[in-house]
Amino acid sequence: MKKDITGIIVAGGPLDHGFAERFLEKRRYDVVIAVDRGLNAVFNLNLTPDAIVGDFDSVEQSVLRNYKSRKESITWEIHNPEKDETDTELALNTAIRLGCTKLIILGATGGRQDHFLGNLHLLYPCLKKGVEASIVDERNWITVIEKSRTFEADKIYGKYISFLPLSEEVKGITLTGFKYPLFKKDITIGTSLCISNELTDLSGKVEFDSGTLICVESRD
Repeated sequence: MKKDITGIIVAGGPLDHGFAERFLEKRRYDVVIAVDRGLNAVFNLNLTPDAIVGDFDSVEQSVLRNYKSRKESITWEIHNPEKDETDTELALNTAIRLGCTKLIILGATGGRQDHFLGNLHLLYPCLKKGVEASIVDERNWITVIEKSRTFEADKIYGKYISFLPLSEEVKGITLTGFKYPLFKKDITIGTSLCISNELTDLSGKVEFDSGTLICVESRD
């Protein structure tokens, strides 16, 4: 069986240092990628990135000089500020090119909501390429799914589990083991039906016939 390669992408949005430190010390990761301003956070977390991606218009110059002077092998991908893709999209492409099969993106939810929504939509092409990508902050773990998933009560990120359609329609949703069960329910964009559900059993399962769901595990 092929080994999963887990990558951590530190994007340029606001990132709570204490949360990031606790999150990273409990997890194994093989590749670290800093995205533009995210390099400041990577520096403060005392990490050596495998790749640094961006136009670097918002990185502290002292941090840039520090990494440029290091002897470790770091891939630098410097882009023009006027480009079609965001720095985070370019970083995702780099991670996939480096062989990552699982990706966790930090620093992608705070700050500008256009960037957050853009980052959320970037999870979809990862899914289509067979890469399990998640956006994570102190209170939320966000993924997109196109097939059934089981949630175990002792492993979920937070008490609440929400589902939103990313495709125009998601057909035949069945929720078992949840406080608010469903059976073969179709939902379309514009509904809040599947917000803030909770497990009532040791595990719960979401199944559906077609479409793409945004899945958010949240805690207060």
